[in-house]
Amino acid sequence: MATVNIKIEGVSYQVEEGLTILEAAKKCGYEIPSLCAFNHGECSNGSCRVCLVEVAGARGLVASCVYPVNEGMEIRISTPQASEARRASVELLLSNHNQNCQQCDKNGQCELLHVASVTGAREGRYQGVKTPVTLDELTPSIVRDTSKCILCGRCVQRCQNAHGMGILGFENRGFKTIVAPAENRSMKDSPCILCGQCVSVCPTGALMEKSEIAKVDAAMKAGKHVVVQTAPAVRAALGEEFGMPVGTAVTGKMVAALKRLGFDKVYDTNFAADLTIMEEGTELLGRIKNGGVLPMITSCSPGWINYAEYNYGDLLPHLSSCKSPHQMQGAIIKSYYAKKNGIDPKDIFVVSIMPCTAKKDEKEREQMQVDGIKDVDAVLTTRELARMIKRAGILFTRLPDEEFDQDLMGDYTGAGVIFGVTGGVMEAALRTVYFVLTGKEHDAIKFEAVRGFDGIREASLDINGTTVNVAIAHGMKNAKVLLDDIRAGKSKYHFIEIMGCPGGCIAGGGQPIVRSCFLPNEADDIMDTYKEKRANALYSEDERLTLRQSHNNPQIKQLYDEFLGEPNSHKAHELLHTTYSARVGFND
Repeated sequence: MATVNIKIEGVSYQVEEGLTILEAAKKCGYEIPSLCAFNHGECSNGSCRVCLVEVAGARGLVASCVYPVNEGMEIRISTPQASEARRASVELLLSNHNQNCQQCDKNGQCELLHVASVTGAREGRYQGVKTPVTLDELTPSIVRDTSKCILCGRCVQRCQNAHGMGILGFENRGFKTIVAPAENRSMKDSPCILCGQCVSVCPTGALMEKSEIAKVDAAMKAGKHVVVQTAPAVRAALGEEFGMPVGTAVTGKMVAALKRLGFDKVYDTNFAADLTIMEEGTELLGRIKNGGVLPMITSCSPGWINYAEYNYGDLLPHLSSCKSPHQMQGAIIKSYYAKKNGIDPKDIFVVSIMPCTAKKDEKEREQMQVDGIKDVDAVLTTRELARMIKRAGILFTRLPDEEFDQDLMGDYTGAGVIFGVTGGVMEAALRTVYFVLTGKEHDAIKFEAVRGFDGIREASLDINGTTVNVAIAHGMKNAKVLLDDIRAGKSKYHFIEIMGCPGGCIAGGGQPIVRSCFLPNEADDIMDTYKEKRANALYSEDERLTLRQSHNNPQIKQLYDEFLGEPNSHKAHELLHTTYSARVGFND
């Protein structure tokens, strides 16, 4: 790789050609205050001017995030002129910012406050009229507050990079500029898939999940029987909120915390992931044998479902009719569990702890009710759970490891655990499909061909004489490639897994925010490696478990024997399956 020689503060360094000054300085041991590259992994448009430095020979100060290094460049970071300019840039941002920091959910992880502290920005340095405010709280998932927006454009770029979409953009001009959907419409009235990727890169509280903690508090206060379930990806990231290394699996401590928070039952959504495989695998085999619509596409990701309904209404018959795992579990809790325990379903309040903001919207769908009773009553993100734990004064890292409640829905397999990472649903399904077609377990258990983080992956497996062609995509930008092939009649696949968020649920819009500036003990490449670290936490738990195939879960067998009959039965369809409808992109 080609290198160039540069000087920073008079010291000579050799760095890779093509790096920006900001990137090169980081590799040489300097962290220039910024609101871009090292904090979120997106490119910068250099608009905030927080990272200004001096370069010998340049006319004026330059934005280090967009200025490339070149041979012989001499860079000065700490001169009075550069330091004062950076401080002034932050003070100007603060002058148009709603500084209700004590009430902001981003308090403690706000990058604007971080750079204000680093640069020594002074409160109230500049005062004047502020940009008119839009507060959009109309979706069940995301709150947009332009009074906290610094116009960095990171959310705009993430939507384009992850999904090839432009839900958010710059509206108006000059001082009246804001970031918003077209015509400053509510996100509710746009084709937003509510995945929360924009939330995960926002440096302030301008974009946040819509909190449902108060709903849970009210249910407990009202004496409801409150049952909580946790998605597999939550255990791989929750510890980060308490200073633990990225990718630390905290299953036992998470369970202990939930029990101390007062939930009546603590279950793992992995149980329902196993249930999903039984239903989805049976549906797939039925389509292959009976000439059904192929390829069949997974339906676990509500962000993906929203995207399909908005953009590929003609392909909806390709989607599996299975509800997502947490909705299945909610339906089983309010039917099978309620009956077993003699509780009126109306008195049960189901809480799902999810890595996803789109799940908040999903639970509100009319199709996610049985006899007028919602499957799930509240969805909390991983971040919201962390807030509840901190609010309760629980010292998370000191908690013992405890077990999920074991009655009725306590068992789960490794196949359920890996649902949280891209390719995991496919691998879990193949483990069971292989068994159904051959009558024996796959020797290696793992299906390495479907693992990894390439945007699109494919594999062909010969299972007892039947060739099964599969593909995996994560992020709608990648999914579009496979979907367009289906639309054009060129798809060769039987089964496709699609997840809305890049990397899968481990990097969902409700997961802990990853910022290198708040992770001083992590390696400099953490923005490139955090997904892999979280994925490894799930794969490691899979390997530690004795049962690793969904069809071997004894409580799943019991559920079918006692209640559902068999996979895809009439009762199963009534409780565990759903329908989809094409939608228009904007409401008139």
